[in-house]
Amino acid sequence: MMNKALEIVEACHLFNISPEKIKIVLHRQSVAHSMVEFEDGSVMAQLGPPDMAFPIHYALNWPHRARFPRNGFDQKVFANLNFDNPSPERWPALELGWEAARAGGAAGAVLNGADEIAVEAFLAGDLEFLSIIDVCRQALRSMPELPLESIEDALKADAWAREYTRELISLPTQL
Repeated sequence: MMNKALEIVEACHLFNISPEKIKIVLHRQSVAHSMVEFEDGSVMAQLGPPDMAFPIHYALNWPHRARFPRNGFDQKVFANLNFDNPSPERWPALELGWEAARAGGAAGAVLNGADEIAVEAFLAGDLEFLSIIDVCRQALRSMPELPLESIEDALKADAWAREYTRELISLPTQL
């Protein structure tokens, strides 16, 4: 669930909120794509069929809502929505998301860069799946002071993380 860990960092940045205000829930039906709880306790959810064609269509037509030939609401799909709390033991990447969000600065770029190299190494057979989190944790915790004031700074942090991760798992410079 590294994608959710990175979404923690993203939400903190986009909505200028502290990591402590973010809660991750498991929703295996993939119908609830996001939810916001307001101060009064009410919740607004963005719901949609579990099909990436909808967000891709929206992105291609943004800022407009163009007609789409697929059925958006299907009572069978939306009939039962279930949510569970993720276990930290089963989903350890989530803690890395909160750690990166608390660290701020370039930590999100470092976590992302390290994850991409670790996943490439796993796919190449050079790293065990369960080692991806450990490698990313080490990269995040070894990050030097890196400024984050521009896209160039984010790219430099990403490059540092990729190089550090390659060295950590002894990969050649180019995968």
